[in-house]
Amino acid sequence: MQIKIDRDLCQGHGVCESEAPAVFSVPPKSATVTVLNENPDESLRPQIMAAVKYCPTHAISISEEE
Repeated sequence: MQIKIDRDLCQGHGVCESEAPAVFSVPPKSATVTVLNENPDESLRPQIMAAVKYCPTHAISISEEE
């Protein structure tokens, strides 16, 4: 699984960080998210899927690596 962020859509709401803090960080003075691990362990999938689902601007997506 690989995480992708659409920087044009991200507004730094921080929902992703609240859903998956081991994967996402939204620094207080930043307007966008930082992905801490673009290829996270499979055990984090539920939290990442919640971050994708609840992102208010739909800026997060995942792709499956082959």
